[in-house]
Amino acid sequence: MVVLGIETTCDETAAAVVERRGEGRGRILSNIVLSQTNEHAVFGGVVPEIAARAHVEALDHVIARAMAEAQQTFDKLDGIAAAAGPGLIGGVIVGLTTAKAISLVSQKPLIAVNHLEAHALTARLTDGTPFPYCLFLASGGHTQIVAVRGVGDYVRLGTTLDDAIGEAFDKTAKLLGLGYPGGPQVEKEAARGDATRFDLPRPMFARPEPDFSLSGLKTALRLEAEKIAPLSDQDVADLCASFQQAIVDVVIDRLRMGLKLFREHYGTPTALVAAGGVAANQAIRKMLHRLAIESGTVLIAPPPTLCTDNGAMIAWAGAERLAHGLTDPLDTAPRARWPLDETAGAHTTELTHRTAPASLT
Repeated sequence: MVVLGIETTCDETAAAVVERRGEGRGRILSNIVLSQTNEHAVFGGVVPEIAARAHVEALDHVIARAMAEAQQTFDKLDGIAAAAGPGLIGGVIVGLTTAKAISLVSQKPLIAVNHLEAHALTARLTDGTPFPYCLFLASGGHTQIVAVRGVGDYVRLGTTLDDAIGEAFDKTAKLLGLGYPGGPQVEKEAARGDATRFDLPRPMFARPEPDFSLSGLKTALRLEAEKIAPLSDQDVADLCASFQQAIVDVVIDRLRMGLKLFREHYGTPTALVAAGGVAANQAIRKMLHRLAIESGTVLIAPPPTLCTDNGAMIAWAGAERLAHGLTDPLDTAPRARWPLDETAGAHTTELTHRTAPASLT
């Protein structure tokens, strides 16, 4: 089957066409991503109103390019998928409304995709990863450890109690005057810094529940920077290196606990999967590879272009759901918030009270 995917949840206007073969393997026929980085850089972060307006102006052209590159017409498609949330509601409305219009005119099924599910299933597009696997999802808005047991079947093992990892990187960059987007800038500065110079905390370290908390680390970094202000270029590099090393140490520890919990309930995972923009950080990737070997599994990390927001992951998630007969009505509402595991509480899932699989919703 061939599916068009539309992604507009934040500041990338994206569309892609993906083919899912009968044996469950995937092939990307086109993947067009138009970044809005320049529009938001002057504000040091994404401005929702500007993002939504930019999606309106660009989306039709991006879809046309994706369809032309894939050499497809709407009548040949098997489904139209769009990210229906979570995300900036203005952008979500633009993408979902466009998908509804195409679905109505072409009389093809609509698949309203959870943006987080798209990240969760990308490893199946790139590597055909079988279920169940352990997902480390880390982006600007989300940090979670998830047991991925099947399409639509997700159990959250751990989450962040405050900031997401990507958000912490971006706020660090803003504090140090590094510009937007912050994550790549911090990684670049860290490469020339001394990671041992500043003794930053490792929040939640050795706690049995695999949750994260990063606000204290961010505060500690700010206090260290204030102590030595004004900052030299080397000070900035050393602060970035110390911050990144603290993040790496926290992720190792939290994932060890998450993998332990996974094995207790579901056996050895087929893989440790990394997804989300933070998975493009090379220091974190290197650590994840070592951790996967230590845990008796393998690391599956899609290429960086498929870790950040893109239409191919939406199209693939749509194809996976369509293969299970899961489609959505045209009155499906956009959602600013949409947890991947809708049965989870505010923080860590109480696995001892969970016996039934997550519902296909």
